[in-house]
Amino acid sequence: MSDEPTRLTVVNPPELGAPRGFAHGVLAPAGGRLLFVAGQTAADRDGRMTADSFAAQFEIALARVLAVVRAAGGHPEHLTRMTMYVTSIEDYRASRRTLRDVWGRHMGAHYPAMAVVQVMGLVDEGAGVEIEADAVLP
Repeated sequence: MSDEPTRLTVVNPPELGAPRGFAHGVLAPAGGRLLFVAGQTAADRDGRMTADSFAAQFEIALARVLAVVRAAGGHPEHLTRMTMYVTSIEDYRASRRTLRDVWGRHMGAHYPAMAVVQVMGLVDEGAGVEIEADAVLP
């Protein structure tokens, strides 16, 4: 399988400063298929939270996003955009060192365009993080 139809180009204009842990932009080439992944939390099949800590919830939610990407024929490096909704920006900030390790295990050195948004609550009871994503697949 050739990666040419999905070779992504990271766009980081120097006037915006160097991003840390994300890309300012990701340009997808023509010919790829677009995949839009719905928000994923750490809920199990019955909708129950399977983890308490922010980092554990993040890892499960990210794994669920990647399960959708793989089911569609993609890989982590095909992710182009990710939005994280968190109920506590403080918990997110306090977990960044651990999140970096989790990210490396699942995503390697690939960083899509990303945003983190604090929200008052999420639909799944007890969820502290929800991740939605877009990907360009071969």
